[in-house]
Amino acid sequence: MFKKNKDIKEEKVEEEIDDSNVREIIVERRSGFNFSEVIIIMIIAIMFGFLLGNIVNFVVFDGDSSSDDELDELVTTYNNIINNYYEDVDKEELIDAGIQGMINYLDDPYATYFSGEASDDFNQELEGNYEGIGIEVMLKDGVVSVGNVFDNSPASKVGIKVGDVITKVNDTDINGMSLNEVVSLISGEDSKDTVKLTINRDNEELSFEVSKTTVDIPVVSSDIYENNGKKVGYIKIDLFSSNVYKQFNQALKKLENNNIEGLVIDVRDNPGGYLSEVKSILCLFLNKKQVLYQLQTKEEKEKIYGTKKSISRDYPVSVIINDESASASEILASAFKESYGSHIVGINSYGKGTVQSASDLNSGDTIKYTVQKWLTPLGNWVNDKGVVPTDRVENVLQEGETLTYDNDVMLQTAISVVSE
Repeated sequence: MFKKNKDIKEEKVEEEIDDSNVREIIVERRSGFNFSEVIIIMIIAIMFGFLLGNIVNFVVFDGDSSSDDELDELVTTYNNIINNYYEDVDKEELIDAGIQGMINYLDDPYATYFSGEASDDFNQELEGNYEGIGIEVMLKDGVVSVGNVFDNSPASKVGIKVGDVITKVNDTDINGMSLNEVVSLISGEDSKDTVKLTINRDNEELSFEVSKTTVDIPVVSSDIYENNGKKVGYIKIDLFSSNVYKQFNQALKKLENNNIEGLVIDVRDNPGGYLSEVKSILCLFLNKKQVLYQLQTKEEKEKIYGTKKSISRDYPVSVIINDESASASEILASAFKESYGSHIVGINSYGKGTVQSASDLNSGDTIKYTVQKWLTPLGNWVNDKGVVPTDRVENVLQEGETLTYDNDVMLQTAISVVSE
């Protein structure tokens, strides 16, 4: 019977890692396809945003161009519309429409143009941090309560707890407000450096002064299980944001300090993220002679190897996937399957085998479009097929039943195969 050790909790890492200016990543929800929520990974391999940014600036400020004929036509069209159209035209919106038109022309389901707040939200999610106090709030039956308190955050340090009901923010009664309005009061750009929260805890009114700071969003959690007399480490990765390697590395070290003899990595429902973060995690297990993944353009195919001469880790690792494990999650699972010899437990993953490039324009907007395929270490393309598990197991829950350890057959199987 499996035994759970509750001493190992979610970890964070303090050291910094240089990700450089090339962001290689992403997550997005796609509409118009079979799944209501479709997640994708993108790799920012080339920063062509600088070029487009200059094109935009050139169009706005320089009517005459020495650029290629094609760009001359673009500039001429822009100027003709601005100067001669019978109604007033918003220049910024016209440029937005032009960029959107180019993206639409590609007929690429993964090509997207994010402008304004959508671009900010998109970038913030993948950066893995935000300016705030370190809590997650939820709204149910008109009541706003604290759903999670991040470790070592300003909120945790002053004593805010999960379940606290928020009644006021900076002495403003939040009754009847939407969740977005409450979040804006707490962490929005217009909020103060210090936030006063009035909360109700066990029918007692309490007040907290909480300072805002840059808060790391936890995307890694860990635990230890015992099976067949062996300790098995468990790490759950929710998203491959820019801080996931740091959190994963510290969680792994703490598990290893507890003398684990096997490891389970859970990427169920993980939509993807930065390729650089996946590569860093894989390099903890695979050496410079082992292939992590391959990248293919219309002209060439490149194998990406580990970075270290040798790796001391040789304990068994299993990876849990499901049909919402996408992109970066699939890269991780396929590398462990084909280069490390791991058991892959669950059901076929989502099947996202193309690579997008994403860049920020000078305006602060973001564009992305497909530039490559990614292949598994053995050269397999998982697009529309997904990573095939070695141990096919599916959780079947009854109506109203929530997933727990006792009914999580995937987790139980993943623990079994590394503790045999």
